[in-house]
Amino acid sequence: MQIQITGKHMDLGEALRSRIEDGLEAAVSKYFNRTGEASVYVSQQGHLVEVDCNVHLPSGIVLQSTGKAGDPYAALEDSLGKMEKRVRRYKRRLKDHHANPSAPLPAEMATGAVFKLNGNGADTDDFDDEIEDISDVPLTVAETSISIRKMSVSEAVMQLELQEVPALMFRNAGHDGLNMVYRRPDGHIGWVDPANTPRN
Repeated sequence: MQIQITGKHMDLGEALRSRIEDGLEAAVSKYFNRTGEASVYVSQQGHLVEVDCNVHLPSGIVLQSTGKAGDPYAALEDSLGKMEKRVRRYKRRLKDHHANPSAPLPAEMATGAVFKLNGNGADTDDFDDEIEDISDVPLTVAETSISIRKMSVSEAVMQLELQEVPALMFRNAGHDGLNMVYRRPDGHIGWVDPANTPRN
């Protein structure tokens, strides 16, 4: 498995890098022969260390886990434990659906952006007003390419449950339209399907 390891505000020694590689390889290869690639991001968050693991399986599925603890090794073990659970759950669901884990999901690329809203006291309830001052425009913090995969709604829900993301956009395999599944505040998962929305 090809693993990219990045540290922010901390020096990652060879022992930690080796433990990351060995642990992630073991967690994924226990369930899949072809392991794909992964990225691990280790950062200092105040008095805690946070370890974010992202594994891209050859099927196109992305599994994510985050661990936090007082020291890097404990945070890594927390993240690896969650990753192994997600890999095991994904493998079990594949068996339940009789799906082929090595068949890649069709995908297309889209552009996404992260914006930072300016806290200048502007009235955010009235979006119809024209922007008169450039300071009212949100600041673009990051731009990225996002892979939008074609899948069924149940596959999208499974993908959302395997990742630590609030929402997932996908192309519905049933009618080829863009859909979204998202985590609701009550813990349930919502589904948005504009193609099936009645028009006035």
